[in-house]
Amino acid sequence: QVQLVESGGGSVQAGGSLRLSCAASGRTFRTYIMGWFRQAPGKEREVVAAINWSGSNTYAADSVKGRFTISRDNAKNTVYLQMNTLKPEDTAVYYCASGRKADFSGSPTPDGMDYWGKGTLVTVSS
Repeated sequence: QVQLVESGGGSVQAGGSLRLSCAASGRTFRTYIMGWFRQAPGKEREVVAAINWSGSNTYAADSVKGRFTISRDNAKNTVYLQMNTLKPEDTAVYYCASGRKADFSGSPTPDGMDYWGKGTLVTVSS
């Protein structure tokens, strides 16, 4: 059974930091793309960051570039999202996802991911 379990969400003031973790099991995740997506109330789910199987290729949405960093530890089957200088507009439920391929080009989309975690809420207050 494939499982993705996110942790690390919470409430923080603007300018603060959080680190999200996603522990994967039930699949050889080290061979697949991993990504973080988020969904704010009333908005569509959007990609935040993604990383290829080896960590040599990463993507960050323009809205988080320079503030968020994605990384992975394949030995631990875990992917991380370090979020710095958080803003109120970063408030959302953050989802971890596993893709169907080992690598990507351009911006990954939710349609390209086949396994999802249940999400963790991040709330940033001004």
